[in-house]
Amino acid sequence: MPENLTDANPRGLHFIVELANAVQDGTRVGAADLMDLLARHGGPPFRLTEAEAGQLCEATGELIGILATTDPDAAAEAINALLGRHPARPHLVRLPGRPWSLHAQADRSAGPAPWLLSTAALALGLWFSERGGCAWGRCAAPDCEHYFIDTGRRTPQRYCSTRCATRVRVAAHRAQRGAAAD
Repeated sequence: MPENLTDANPRGLHFIVELANAVQDGTRVGAADLMDLLARHGGPPFRLTEAEAGQLCEATGELIGILATTDPDAAAEAINALLGRHPARPHLVRLPGRPWSLHAQADRSAGPAPWLLSTAALALGLWFSERGGCAWGRCAAPDCEHYFIDTGRRTPQRYCSTRCATRVRVAAHRAQRGAAAD
């Protein structure tokens, strides 16, 4: 995993989505949960207090707003606003065994919430510019509200997981079979 979350590939974005899904699910996300989430995704080893965890969860609300946006102009404006309020100094990093990649050098002394917003804004901006638009979304399954990063190259992704896509297809098939039997 990268040392920073702004590598111009979906790795860091999967962290943002997992964080957004955890926060929006309504379950309390505490300091230990957030430190584990950061560690799983290669983020910096913050020692978070419960107050800082609350600030991170609150900051995640801004990221959820961007992930919920399907209009490219609105998404670009929101990302630019985040970059304006929480600037990150991009620099090239070469991790062992990997090619050079762009990372953000955020001021971690300002605390975890500004770090999250600056690195997430850069990651979202890089992905947006690489893909030419909002390459993320909310699951189309009727009973799921999770966000996802669209990593496909052909048709736009509609579901957060294979499980949700399969569940919707099976339900449609059963409904069609039931209608045909009547």
